[in-house]
Amino acid sequence: MRYNTVIVGAGSAGGILATRLSEDRDHTVLLLEAGPDYSSLERTPDPIRNGMTHAGDVIIRERHNWNFTAMATPTAPPMYVPRGRVVGGSSAINGQIFLRGAQEDYDGWAKAGNDLWSFRSVLPAFRRLETDQDFHDDFHGDAGPIYSRRFPRDEWLPAAEAFYTSAREAGFPDCPDHNNPDMTGVGPVPLNNRGGVRMSTAVTYLAEARPRLNLTIRGGCLVRRVLFDRSNDRPRAIGLEVESGDELFKIEADEVILSGGPVGSPHVLLLSGVGSADQMEEFGIPLVTDLPGVGQNLRDHPTAWVEYRLAESYPSDAFGIPDQVCLRWTARGSDLVNDMILFATPFDIGVSDGRPANLTGKSTGELGLRWRCRVNLAYGAGELRLESSDPKDQPLLNYNFLSDERDVVRLREAVKLAMKMAESPSFNGILGELIEPTSRDMESDETLDAWMKRRAQTGHHISGTCKMGPEGDPMAVVDQYGRVFGIDGLRVADASIMPDCVRANTNQTALMIGERIAELM
Repeated sequence: MRYNTVIVGAGSAGGILATRLSEDRDHTVLLLEAGPDYSSLERTPDPIRNGMTHAGDVIIRERHNWNFTAMATPTAPPMYVPRGRVVGGSSAINGQIFLRGAQEDYDGWAKAGNDLWSFRSVLPAFRRLETDQDFHDDFHGDAGPIYSRRFPRDEWLPAAEAFYTSAREAGFPDCPDHNNPDMTGVGPVPLNNRGGVRMSTAVTYLAEARPRLNLTIRGGCLVRRVLFDRSNDRPRAIGLEVESGDELFKIEADEVILSGGPVGSPHVLLLSGVGSADQMEEFGIPLVTDLPGVGQNLRDHPTAWVEYRLAESYPSDAFGIPDQVCLRWTARGSDLVNDMILFATPFDIGVSDGRPANLTGKSTGELGLRWRCRVNLAYGAGELRLESSDPKDQPLLNYNFLSDERDVVRLREAVKLAMKMAESPSFNGILGELIEPTSRDMESDETLDAWMKRRAQTGHHISGTCKMGPEGDPMAVVDQYGRVFGIDGLRVADASIMPDCVRANTNQTALMIGERIAELM
């Protein structure tokens, strides 16, 4: 069968695109996902369905996770990079933090040549996708598929209350709504969690769209490459080569949209001959279009963990509760507004390298408090490159964290702030001894910087690897409609098209990209 549109990747953007495009009953849509498809909430395994878990510490079964590894810095051990491999994508395994970027992020995209992506232009898409339970004004939606809420203060854990109090003592303002354009300071975290259920695109958008006869959803389908008609001067995408089980087959389409995320989408492009000519030559892949920006401009939020033990009296059921409070501020001397963010979350001390601990959300041992110190808009950028021409081999991921001294200075400020806040009387009876950084790590700025570079972690917000930009930008891969330069019938729509990482967790922006691209098609 031939489809009007085939979408590769049933995650945040892909699930929304499939839903919106299939609203036209005469438009046939095929949505492909490498991982499994659970057709109802009842059939969804608990680790995915259960929203009262923290993604950093609760395992998602291997078949639901790509389980990538990456290089953070030259001195850090291999870094664990979880990405969703299931219908719903990473929205089905994430920590549900439902933050938008700063207004300046989207206005910056517009100034860079993407005038359809200013904050004013994308705000309707943000409002369209959400139902905000707490705020009802021009900046929040009230009828969208995805519910967002904040824990009321009387439900905060003791550590969250102490975090808020210590931030206020340090002079930061109260921020009741971190999705307001004027947000700064400390306040409750918006979460896409309803009744304890993680509000992924699988249980929201796609649950609504599944009955449509013109929409087909197929799990267990690994896309090997895009197929092209090269009979004319300008190549045209005409379908896909797909592997399911032990069988290879071809799918025909009028248009192909890659929504495999910031790893999957550039990987498929490179395997298909779209990327830098040197990589195509190295791996013996016929060059279709020379686009050197594919896989470049890898963005994320460099993160360091300051860890304390929690007092033995701390509630053991605290493990598994999503983030409740966060602090956003502007680093000293920075020209980037709200370029820093800090969380403090109970964690299982048995998990030391970022790998998940268990399936249930129950603690396996002693609890600690992890301060996640994060540069919310980094200057440094990394890259994604092929390791082989085999689609089953993950690409090389080099995040290149802390390669820019401005990122080092700001992350150091965040680490010191976390340790200062931990000394507040509000944490009396809550915090035990400091685990790391050690006293030796804190001897000087130089030793602290070395510790940060050894322990740097992903913020889980990889983006930018198929950069959106004007045709004159040598690193741009797609235009502001998501169309791949130099090729007809091929688009990319996911967090990979972000010109830069937003000053927030990226899931809500990825959802917005799905809404916005569908609107622009």
